[in-house]
Amino acid sequence: MDNLFKIEIITPMGVIYEGDIKSVTLPGSEGEFGVLKNHAALVSSLRSGIIDIEKEDLSHELIAIDAGHVKVDEDKTSVLAKGAVWISGSNESEIEKNLSKAKELIKSMSSDSIALAATFSKIDNLKG
Repeated sequence: MDNLFKIEIITPMGVIYEGDIKSVTLPGSEGEFGVLKNHAALVSSLRSGIIDIEKEDLSHELIAIDAGHVKVDEDKTSVLAKGAVWISGSNESEIEKNLSKAKELIKSMSSDSIALAATFSKIDNLKG
């Protein structure tokens, strides 16, 4: 458990995810970057894309965001996003619905066609 750190993802609607995690990959404005425990402190803007959270059991949680900022400390990462959709569900139709919501959220905010195509590719790969 000593390799875990805390993450919180907050939107104007409140906290949508928080917990102890092993790693997170974030869609930085200059490209994706990963964070592990004891990462150097930083603040970065985020573009629309997918936040990939790796939990202690090595399972992944995926959250689509439209844009925001992240503050990284050695033992905590805080994401402030304008909007977010947690891509999960208890059955295939619920997951499909959340994938569609995630695509719409990202499409509404992104003017970068290359970043948009890369994000949609990631989302489409979740289905298969």
